[in-house]
Amino acid sequence: MQQPKHILAIRFSAMGDVAMTVPVIKNVLQQNPALQITVVSNSFLKPLFQNIDRCHFYGASLKEQHKGVAGMYRLYKELKATSKFDAIADLHSVLRSSILKLFFRYSNVPTATINKGRAEKKALTRKDHKVFNPLIPMYERYADVFQKLGINIILNNQAPFPKNQIIPEEIKNIFSSYKKIIGIAPFAQYEEKMYPLKETKVVVQQLAAENNLVLLFGGAKNEAAILQQWCAEIPNVHNMAGKFSFAQELAIISNLTTMVSMDSANMHLASLFGVPVVSIWGATHPFAGFNGWAQQQKNIVQAQLYCRPCSVFGNKPCYRGDHACMQMITPQMVIEKVVAS
Repeated sequence: MQQPKHILAIRFSAMGDVAMTVPVIKNVLQQNPALQITVVSNSFLKPLFQNIDRCHFYGASLKEQHKGVAGMYRLYKELKATSKFDAIADLHSVLRSSILKLFFRYSNVPTATINKGRAEKKALTRKDHKVFNPLIPMYERYADVFQKLGINIILNNQAPFPKNQIIPEEIKNIFSSYKKIIGIAPFAQYEEKMYPLKETKVVVQQLAAENNLVLLFGGAKNEAAILQQWCAEIPNVHNMAGKFSFAQELAIISNLTTMVSMDSANMHLASLFGVPVVSIWGATHPFAGFNGWAQQQKNIVQAQLYCRPCSVFGNKPCYRGDHACMQMITPQMVIEKVVAS
């Protein structure tokens, strides 16, 4: 196969999963200067790819005009009208991406698809006869898709974007003489991946009491309300949730000394700027391949428990019913990691 000059990379789904493609795409483009990549993903994720040379972004509206099979065909026609693609890199391997990929196959465009390692993940997470071994990281699985298309790539540990980007004017006054600027993102898509809020609040209180600036990150409206209450009660704590655009929030994250995050999107966003992440893992496990880009193992907080991990994504209820994997983690364990980071 002749090396392609322009690849369409497909990756829909959650923010964290899409963010994990960024270091790989940056490496691919740096090491292949004649190549262009167009990423098609959820529209609001465009800021993740704006500052990568020869990387273009096409936003999909999966709940509106690009919904269903007809929507995928509409997206195919739109993409085909924007450029001539020499190959398709399916970094998702779900029904949507398969349908879109199928339309391009009818146009004789070569495709390559990610191997998610479903069998190995099932063995890692099953209740009985668990095979407890580290799996191939998702970054390497993404890179493998490009290699299937004849693209050379060697992954490095460099952060895709520089730190200390320009933050919004309205919060510059809070960035003053603190020992550390610590981001804390206490929420995750699934409860099984969340450290209990009572203990998280203790972490916030103790870190803020040591002359650290603590910035809180969240998502949904009910989450922002909880964080706002913490800010009202604890000095040196400020809520970032729901106040800024996604691009502005990325700039704020780039200025952190450390991020404290669950196994969730904020871990991956901070990793894009080389910010050390103290990550807290419960039902899920780094062995599944979803640790942050170039993050150090020493910053991982987790309990050694026979039933972990019980799922890849944290979307299965705790069969024990006691969430011991999170209950065994003390606030002091988290704080010690932050202090040492």
